[in-house]
Amino acid sequence: MPDTSHTANRLIREKSPYLLQHAYNPVDWYPWGAEAFEKARREDKPIFLSVGYSTCHWCHVMERESFESQAIARILNEKFVAVKVDREERPDVDRIYMLFVQATTGGGGWPMSVWLTPDLKPFYGGTYFPPDNRYGRPGFAYILEQISRAWGEQREQLLKSGDSVLGELERYAQVRSSAATPDAQAIESAYAQIRRSYDSKYGGFGGAPKFPRPSLFNFLFRYHLKSGNAEARDMALHTLREMAKGGMNDQLGGGFHRYSVDERWFVPHFEKMLYDQAQLAISYLEAFQVSGDALYADVACGIFDYVLRDLTHPDGPFYSAEDADSVIDPAHPHEKGEGAFYIWSEAELEQILGPEDAALFGHRYGVEADGNVHHDPHQEFTGRNILYEAAPIEQSARRFGISVEEAQQRIAQAAAKLLDVRTRRPRPHLDDKVLAGWNGLMISAFAKGAQVLEASRPEVARRYREAAERAAGWILTNLYRAGSGVLMRRWREGEAAVEGFLDDYAFLVHGLLDLYEANFDAGLLLRAVELTAKMLELFEDREHGGFFSTSDAGSDLVLRLKEDYDGAEPSGNSIAILNLLRLAQLMGNAGLNETAQEALKAFGARLNQQPVTLPQMLCALLYAQAPKRQIVIAGAAHGEATRALLAVVRRRLLPDAIVILADPDRPAPPNTALASLTPVDGKAAAYVCQNFTCRLPVTDPPALDELLQ
Repeated sequence: MPDTSHTANRLIREKSPYLLQHAYNPVDWYPWGAEAFEKARREDKPIFLSVGYSTCHWCHVMERESFESQAIARILNEKFVAVKVDREERPDVDRIYMLFVQATTGGGGWPMSVWLTPDLKPFYGGTYFPPDNRYGRPGFAYILEQISRAWGEQREQLLKSGDSVLGELERYAQVRSSAATPDAQAIESAYAQIRRSYDSKYGGFGGAPKFPRPSLFNFLFRYHLKSGNAEARDMALHTLREMAKGGMNDQLGGGFHRYSVDERWFVPHFEKMLYDQAQLAISYLEAFQVSGDALYADVACGIFDYVLRDLTHPDGPFYSAEDADSVIDPAHPHEKGEGAFYIWSEAELEQILGPEDAALFGHRYGVEADGNVHHDPHQEFTGRNILYEAAPIEQSARRFGISVEEAQQRIAQAAAKLLDVRTRRPRPHLDDKVLAGWNGLMISAFAKGAQVLEASRPEVARRYREAAERAAGWILTNLYRAGSGVLMRRWREGEAAVEGFLDDYAFLVHGLLDLYEANFDAGLLLRAVELTAKMLELFEDREHGGFFSTSDAGSDLVLRLKEDYDGAEPSGNSIAILNLLRLAQLMGNAGLNETAQEALKAFGARLNQQPVTLPQMLCALLYAQAPKRQIVIAGAAHGEATRALLAVVRRRLLPDAIVILADPDRPAPPNTALASLTPVDGKAAAYVCQNFTCRLPVTDPPALDELLQ
């Protein structure tokens, strides 16, 4: 909770949870907008831009140390115009200035601190600054004084330097179609780079800290299917197994924390983001399809359970994130620690579970009497334990002389007790804003869960399909303006605001397409087509190919970028291209395919030179290069024979295929050529087609399985 002992500043009128956290700072904050820019021009002051988000640990630290300081606030208020931005509401602003910070400092992150001219050109930047000189970093107050002095005495030099960097960024942002068509070597080069960075012991790519990057798993699975390379599959499977065993996976409540600070996925940074849950759920579902190992399905279900329990609005959409920090002791509500909600002492476990079950549970999950975090420079975990799979269940059973079945039962009962106790602890802060793009990713995940798990876990699959349907219906009702076709990005407390960016349109369309293949509601395809048409209108670069991240209506941006990096989230361009390729098949629309091909050409040079930075776009490239496959199931949607044929299709990972249901009793999908296919002699039938030329239909699931091999 913010400290309300000060008078509220302008941020009190905002809806962003992040901005509201700063509404009682003594800093005279402005939200990003004309009022702040006009003040800077009128008073000839530089702008101090601070960008973060509400569940950001170091953002909280900098607020406590600097933005709640009367002395630092006095400098900011006298010599600068202070502007706060929630990066999740305004990713367009964040991306531009993050690019500047990365170019000038070699790194980035949040909180991001950037100093701008009154016409919004950056001239100095960084991330977290301590309040005074420490950690080998200059103190924030010192930097403010130095920048203020330079603004008065060396302004021309500052402006020249800023213009030079901005010019470089403009050249970097110029992505255009060229002769550099992406070639097969880009795919091989990406795989080779990923393989070189692979940690064969603990999984993952590169050293600590380790971030999950689901688009790498997407690429590795698709590369495996294309090439037959088993190593590509095994690297992804091993990494996903190791991640699931570690403390980064919430062993009690499901869901994944943001990243691991160590190489073995043990000590996490404890915040939980919706976009991570969505993408990782799909990674684990695809791992289940590729391997047949139910362990991966179990982990996906754990993610879904967490999202439904803790990140779902009562009306259906999904919240954005949960904080890493939480109250350590309810008697001292202002004292917070990272991970306090999730960690346990051995004494607590013995009190809750009794000594015998505590010992069994502790053996399985690595509990130690003095705490199991042995390298803890900030002393945050002293005497406490992060739960992780320290021993296989078979080993724990042998250790205590019981059967595996008894061990599983007792450990499951213990986990349920601990989860119940944990729910009564002070919870981490919930960022309860609803973002269209992130909801699109989560809709896609639940839709995939409904498809992949329908045969083995039908009741679970039904819940997931209903969750996707509720969220999609809510987003289309509350954030989509059907009259104008405009999609809004953010909803909170009844207010929809901020016109959507490329990511919002692309991610939501992606979710709707996946939901169509889960419930075959043809209306979803029509909505996807409408949203795609608006996306093309607002963001397509018709001259050079590809898509801008923002529309040309924004007058408060110094750059218009074509974002292509597939990082924590996939880029809007990567998903937009894949959507166009899928829709071209689903609708029988060659024009959409041509637009996708032009976009791939626009990024051809990047794909050829830096392919490992664009793994999700490589997935789109693999899709574009593959023979076009259509699978049509003709039969009653809820018929047993239809479901049996669908189960065969959904058991496999078929990333280059679309699936259409032709049900005589339901509205036909828009692709009339495929929708006209019919059951055979009254029996549900499957048609496997390539480039819209279909093989003879089959009505027997084993025969369909053979066709799909």
